Amino acid sequence: MAGKLRRHFWGYAFLVPAIVVFALFLWMPIVKGMVYSLQHIDFVKGNTYVGLDNYRTVLSDPVAGKAVRNSLYYMALCLLIGFWVPIGFAIAISELRRFQGFARVAAYLPNVIPVVVLYGLWRWLYDPIGPFNALLMKLGLDQIAFLTNPSWSMIAIVIMETWQQFGSALLIYLAAVLTVPRDWYEAAEIDGAGVWQRIRHITLPSIRHLIVLMLLLQVIGTSQGFQSQLALLDGGPNNTTMTYALLINKYAFTRLDYGAASAMGVLMFVVLGLVAIVQYRWQAKEE
Repeated sequence: MAGKLRRHFWGYAFLVPAIVVFALFLWMPIVKGMVYSLQHIDFVKGNTYVGLDNYRTVLSDPVAGKAVRNSLYYMALCLLIGFWVPIGFAIAISELRRFQGFARVAAYLPNVIPVVVLYGLWRWLYDPIGPFNALLMKLGLDQIAFLTNPSWSMIAIVIMETWQQFGSALLIYLAAVLTVPRDWYEAAEIDGAGVWQRIRHITLPSIRHLIVLMLLLQVIGTSQGFQSQLALLDGGPNNTTMTYALLINKYAFTRLDYGAASAMGVLMFVVLGLVAIVQYRWQAKEE
């Protein structure tokens, strides 16, 4: 053991800074959040141990239940509307014979728009007299109150986020698609396979592990989403866009109840941890 340690000493030494940073900025906040979830946080008089009172406060809050339902609805919309968009665009761009570089840049451009400009732009687009409603009126359709109608508010946010964020995922999927051997496609074409057959039997099976990984990352990312809901509607109308993560933000920075906010964070950590464990075990069985 000592000899092995001496042989790999410098390798372990180079790992130490990464481990220290990982522990300080990831695991220490997690552990502190668990501790704070059992305390009443008071920066003046000091913290007081309250046991599970913070969890009882959160679980008895009717807004918390609605926030959970809104978060699940938001996640489902993101999966239905946004998850397949970058996959489709990546496959389409990979089939291009010309202007593929231009298509990659054009697809990624929305990601570089500052969020302040982005929210202002989409508020204008969704305005009752904005371009979207003007187009609907020209088509002889009724106007839609995208941001004030509870049936449309969350959908409007998801459409905006899909437009802004799909470029990053597209580049990842495109890199995976381009690694599929071209010989497979050429052999399929010789055998008479069409475009959809090549996509179904070659492209999608070749990138299925990446799709599963990106699905897990999207579930985790959307479960923590609150920035768009906060900036556009602040959880409205009538808490229709109040997500779980946004409610944590409200508990912490509006109600200044950091103990309850920490309890909500711990509950989210446990649920997402279980989801990740189930996904990895399922993926291991698939392999």
